[in-house]
Amino acid sequence: MGREQAWRRPARRRRPARAGALVAGLALGTCLVGAAGLAAWNAQAVLGADGPVRDTADGFFRDVAAGDTDRAYGRLCAEARSRWSQAGFGSWVRTPPLVSGYEIVDVSVTTRAGRPRATVVVRLNRDGGGSEERELPVVSEDGGWRVCGDPF
Repeated sequence: MGREQAWRRPARRRRPARAGALVAGLALGTCLVGAAGLAAWNAQAVLGADGPVRDTADGFFRDVAAGDTDRAYGRLCAEARSRWSQAGFGSWVRTPPLVSGYEIVDVSVTTRAGRPRATVVVRLNRDGGGSEERELPVVSEDGGWRVCGDPF
């Protein structure tokens, strides 16, 4: 007579839409976590740099106002030092009207192309009573902040 067939598990229906949605959801979640991490890193770099940038600009202008041009030259970025020799920078700073004082008005730090950059707005007081506001670019270089560009 007949043989009894062995029990077989019924075939599972395939659900490609559910699998695709699961993979897309995991990919989207990974991207969101990565974007949040990048945003947190940028925010930390920007918010944590305000004090050191202010200190760098303050030290630079303190040296300039005191007439210590060698020390102020040491606070310049490599690009600025390539444009001016130390002696040329010193004579340029000592050209009247001399900087007699300064006040840091504003500090802003941003990231451009993943690199932090800063701008310090400073009010320079000159001999003879004149004053002017300047924007001083400050860049991150060699693990610290350096004055870059034309501060005068």
